[in-house]
Amino acid sequence: MARPRRDSNAVLGPPIHVRLSVQDREAFIAKADAAGLTQSDFFRQCVLTNRTEVIARPVASTDRKRVLFFVSKASNNLNQLAHAVNSERLTGRVSEGTILSVLDSLLSLELLLKAHLTSVD
Repeated sequence: MARPRRDSNAVLGPPIHVRLSVQDREAFIAKADAAGLTQSDFFRQCVLTNRTEVIARPVASTDRKRVLFFVSKASNNLNQLAHAVNSERLTGRVSEGTILSVLDSLLSLELLLKAHLTSVD
């Protein structure tokens, strides 16, 4: 399955180059990292919106990072399962009852994962 094309308005143009002193570059990178943004996104947010203050995102705890890792792995596997069941549905090899059962299970797992993710700081 191909990835959808970007909107023609969202296509990026040629890059803009800016030279900074070593100290200014380090400060720029530190501020972008503290904001949780890429250097490009940080630049766009500062310059294009005329903002000089970008609020830093809170740093995730070790527990939260670990939970996010496992939720990401599980969601990938669940997506593969949903794709396989949908493919079988399109060929007519799976009954509607089985499809509904799988969808119900996937929804239950989604709620469980979201609940666990919100309980970890």
